Amino acid sequence: MNKLTIIGNLVKQPVLRTTQNGISVCSFTVAVNRRKSQDPETDYFNVTAWRQLGENCAKYLDKGRKVAVVGAVSVRTWETETRHGASLEVTADDVEFLSSAPVDAESGMQIVSPDGLPY
Repeated sequence: MNKLTIIGNLVKQPVLRTTQNGISVCSFTVAVNRRKSQDPETDYFNVTAWRQLGENCAKYLDKGRKVAVVGAVSVRTWETETRHGASLEVTADDVEFLSSAPVDAESGMQIVSPDGLPY
């Protein structure tokens, strides 16, 4: 079984695309801090969420928000003429939004979407 759970913060805004077959797919990167006593390190995971899960991620997640992601992990290697490397890719089965929704500075009220759900 290949199942990974990560908790971290979004590095940038999620990007929602649609495949040629009309399937929604959302991509975002999660920074996960390692728990070490000295010299903290951060791992970066590229996350892909498909269909309704991807649409919800694109709609409600923002840069800096804390999330928990559960899904299968794979390693993608790449190479150019001058560099080579690898990245960790997670195909999300579940994404839990952990940080609270943004608050309006003037009113102090939680900002919600038109359908009444927190952003």
